[in-house]
Amino acid sequence: MELVSTVRHNGDGGVLDDLDTVRGTTRWLQQQSGLPATVAGSPVIDEELRRAVVDVRRAVRALFARVVSPAPPSPADAHRLLPVEEALRLLNAAAAREPVAPQLHWPAGEDPTSGLLSAEDDPGVRLVAALARDAVDFLSGPQCEHLRACHAPRCVRYFVKSHGRQEWCKPSCGNRARVARHYERVRATGSPRIRPSGPPSTGR
Repeated sequence: MELVSTVRHNGDGGVLDDLDTVRGTTRWLQQQSGLPATVAGSPVIDEELRRAVVDVRRAVRALFARVVSPAPPSPADAHRLLPVEEALRLLNAAAAREPVAPQLHWPAGEDPTSGLLSAEDDPGVRLVAALARDAVDFLSGPQCEHLRACHAPRCVRYFVKSHGRQEWCKPSCGNRARVARHYERVRATGSPRIRPSGPPSTGR
């Protein structure tokens, strides 16, 4: 979800892309604390690696659009989504770039945990593969059925519903959507504006 949300609204009806430059991509990665443990070290972000990360995002956004269908996808890229088969191929190829093996860890007196052992030396390859694997896990997991696109005015986010009546990604989007609906109803009915009550004007 963090990767997909690097495409976001700018507050004025436009769209921002946090990954549109090498510098922006580097900044975004530095802010991520939840990257998988196999991404050891800090990969040096160059244009090739930036494009690889963006390709994973393009694939995931196309597949998110498939998940929310027949509802409309995010308007940020609805007009230029990858075909589903191409998105699947791209995502699976990215995930397969890193050979990994599951490992069981079970220290004495503690509960067992699992991890992945990587045979890949390049942290950039590990980064792209880890992002793709996380997307595969999400798209094949139970949270996927709760995925929605937020259609509040100016919003382009996808989100996971946390309760049954949730329509928007956050309360501020809900407020904007309700205001927009009210405005449309007033405009459609031609209702006059109601003057606030108060003492009569003295004309001064």
